[in-house]
Amino acid sequence: MTERQRTLVLVKPDGVKRRLVGEIISRFESRGLELVGLKVLQIDEELAKRHYAAHADKTFFPGLVEFITSGPVVAMVVEGPFVIDVVRQSMGSTDPLKAFPGTIRGDFGVDIGENLVHGSDSVEAAIHEISIFFKPTELTG
Repeated sequence: MTERQRTLVLVKPDGVKRRLVGEIISRFESRGLELVGLKVLQIDEELAKRHYAAHADKTFFPGLVEFITSGPVVAMVVEGPFVIDVVRQSMGSTDPLKAFPGTIRGDFGVDIGENLVHGSDSVEAAIHEISIFFKPTELTG
């Protein structure tokens, strides 16, 4: 039996503004993944800096913080076998212009700086990122 994993997914401000939240959730559920946590929130600068701490020394860091705090986001925890790989495959390349059709970014993205979704890139990152956005009592299962 395959071990179930959890990962964090954020629908970024551009995805919320464009009303793509339902479509994005539907794509994950269609892949057999289970939603075990969901909330709408406005990320403040402190939370944004914690979330993007791994990029703090990069030139694009201020832009990441500015964008993720520019409007509401939908944070979710998704669970399933190989969930990190499945979510990242479903999202498509970070650059929407390089993302394949059939992926979220390939179908709906237009700009690398505003690329609709974030998904954890490893088990360790998922554990850390989930703890930033969710209390254990806010998750089912």
